[in-house]
Amino acid sequence: MANEQNEQSQDLSSEQTTQDHEQTQTEGVEQGAEISVEDLKAQIGKLEESLKLEKARTANAVYEAEKVKERAEREADTAKKFALEKFAKSLLDSVDNLERAIQAAGKEKTPLLEGVELTLKSLTTTLEKFDVVSVDTTNGFNAELHQAVGIDPNAKSGEIGNVLQKGYTLSGRLLRPAMVTVGQ
Repeated sequence: MANEQNEQSQDLSSEQTTQDHEQTQTEGVEQGAEISVEDLKAQIGKLEESLKLEKARTANAVYEAEKVKERAEREADTAKKFALEKFAKSLLDSVDNLERAIQAAGKEKTPLLEGVELTLKSLTTTLEKFDVVSVDTTNGFNAELHQAVGIDPNAKSGEIGNVLQKGYTLSGRLLRPAMVTVGQ
C-alpha cells in the first residue's frame, strides 16, 4: 500500500510537473509572441521612418530635376538670344555705312538716296525684330552704354554733346557702346 501511495503520489507529482511544464511552455510561447510582436512593432517603426526618408529623398530628387530642366531651358533661351551676336555686330557696319551715305548725300532727294534710305529702314526693322536696338543717347551719359571719346565744350556737365557712332544692344545686352562726346 505504501508503494501504491508512493506510485499515486509520483503519478500526481508527475502530472503536476507535466502540467507545470506545459503551463511554463505556454507562458514562454506567449512571452515569445509578445516579444515578437514588440520586435515587429519596432521593425514597422523603422520601416515607416525609412519610408518617410525615401519619400523625402524622392521629392527632393523631383524638385532638383525640375530645377535642372528650368535652368537648361533658360540657358537655351539665352543661347538663342545671343547666338546672333557676331552676326548682328557685323551688320552694324552696314548700318553705319548706310547712315553715312545718307548724310553725305545732303538735302537733295534723289532716287538713289531714297533707295539707300529704304535699305537702311529695312535693315533696322529686321534688326529690331531680333531685338537689336540702338542705345538711347538722349538721357545723359551712362558709362555702361556710352563711350566718351571727347569733350564737348557746348554741352552741359554729364550731358552728351555729339554722337559719333550709334551704340546697340541685343536683348538688353550691349553689343557696341555709343561713341559720344560729353560736357565737362
